[in-house]
Amino acid sequence: MIIPVMDLKNGEAVSGKSGKRETYTPLKTVFDRSSNPIAIARKLKKSGFSRIYIADLDSIEGNSSNLQIAGEINKIIPVMFDSGIENSIGIQKIIDSVEKVIIATETIENFDEIELIFSTYPKQNLVLSIDIKDGNVLGKHIEADFNDIIRKIEEINPPEVILLDISRVGTENGVDHELINSFIGLDTDLILGGGITPRDITELKSLGFEYFLVGTALHSGCLKGLF
Repeated sequence: MIIPVMDLKNGEAVSGKSGKRETYTPLKTVFDRSSNPIAIARKLKKSGFSRIYIADLDSIEGNSSNLQIAGEINKIIPVMFDSGIENSIGIQKIIDSVEKVIIATETIENFDEIELIFSTYPKQNLVLSIDIKDGNVLGKHIEADFNDIIRKIEEINPPEVILLDISRVGTENGVDHELINSFIGLDTDLILGGGITPRDITELKSLGFEYFLVGTALHSGCLKGLF
């Protein structure tokens, strides 16, 4: 399953590379002439997609929130929403607005908060995101290697885990196969994201992977025929 990616900033759909959010510009997409996120979501739904990944760059950076827009999009197509969660405070409000809340290593305060969130709220509404940059786990507040992360996944047993290589976002340079291989065998659905190309999707499907977060390659039209 290809899951479209849309980043929001100041109420607008935007795009950029390698997580350098200060350089992001209005999204240009084959699905709509505008960068209006609601209009794009309607076109994605019409094209047959069954859910969408949305990153709220304003909220992740500690500024304003685009939760209201994400909630409107959720009425069109189910939303996986990353708003830069740091702890369990305010999660219920997000669950009330979108289908799934993303708990990301980039912003979470500590491992205890991950355990608290996954023991307090329905797991079907939560997705753990392992954010990666330059081959390492990305975390503003936590320090961890991949062995730490794998142990935590085995402990909390999340239904879905995102492996998001932020340094590859927007580059279409392909995925890090060695990294992905280290997560094979876990009892969870892995969702792969960051630089994914049509060739990656074909190869990874043959290895049993089913879920892919795709932004640049999708919005540029490179994935026509794969969805």
